[in-house]
Amino acid sequence: MTTRRQFLAALAAASTTTAWAQAPGSGRPIRLVVPFPAGGATDAFARAISQKLGERLGTTVIVDNKPGAGGAIGSDAAAKAAPDGDTILLATSSTHSIGPSFANAKLPYDAAKDFTPIVHLGNSPNIVLVPNSSPAKTMKEWVEYARKNPGKLNYGSSGNGTIVHISTEYLLSMAGLNLVHIPYRGTGLSIPDLASGKLDLLVDSLTSGLPHVRSGRLRGLAITSLQRSPLVPDLPPVADTVPGYEAITWFGLYGPKNLPGPVVAKINAAVNQVLKDKEVMDAFARLGIETAGGTPQQFATMVEADRAKWKKIIDERKITNE
Repeated sequence: MTTRRQFLAALAAASTTTAWAQAPGSGRPIRLVVPFPAGGATDAFARAISQKLGERLGTTVIVDNKPGAGGAIGSDAAAKAAPDGDTILLATSSTHSIGPSFANAKLPYDAAKDFTPIVHLGNSPNIVLVPNSSPAKTMKEWVEYARKNPGKLNYGSSGNGTIVHISTEYLLSMAGLNLVHIPYRGTGLSIPDLASGKLDLLVDSLTSGLPHVRSGRLRGLAITSLQRSPLVPDLPPVADTVPGYEAITWFGLYGPKNLPGPVVAKINAAVNQVLKDKEVMDAFARLGIETAGGTPQQFATMVEADRAKWKKIIDERKITNE
């Protein structure tokens, strides 16, 4: 009797796995949950890959914006979806690295346990911005200038606990600097104050910050990836002045917990092909994002290390999201 039950259970499991493995190419549309508003950079990123991914999987990929609570609402919706390949999540550093790292985080999901990693899509470095009136023309000059004026300079951010806030605090910690934090409701609101010299520093996303450098409104000193970026080859990395400093925003795809291996493999393979498409690469570049790719395990390992890094910084600097 036990042998018969084991056989039937194995048969049922195999049948279910086969059906799930066919799901991404079954013709049923795939819902790509974007936990941020339509029209933003993450939304544009999702739409840059959705059509090509749908073509690779033989179906339609529908972008479903579910914004709110810093990405938690959409992420929770994806976590609670059926693990059949019909729903995937476009996650970011905010939803799976930084948000879960605060001591008072009351997320409706466990970032480490309630999702199945699928693939690392890309990375976006930040750009260090100063007013054109700043006496510093390089990152090295700016660090020296800030060291000579402890507590007299300030920096802007997109709000308490955001990646802009934490990335800057990380920089101050590594460089041994003391600046006053002035939070805004988004970095866009801080740009006029930075341009006029009321702010001394802003570590902004490349997507929103670079246009102001190209227009001549602000001065860009460096980027926050470890190496020079092909997106802005003329800007050196902060790490040339502050060794080891790196602060990027990553993007990746997750499925709900218990997404079967064949489904993960199928979507992963399709995405890795899409990331080599010139149209997609060009679209990413316009958004300030470098393509990544790789295996699900590589993605999971990267996110685990990234989460540990930001949690350490948040705890050491006593950063709050309130």
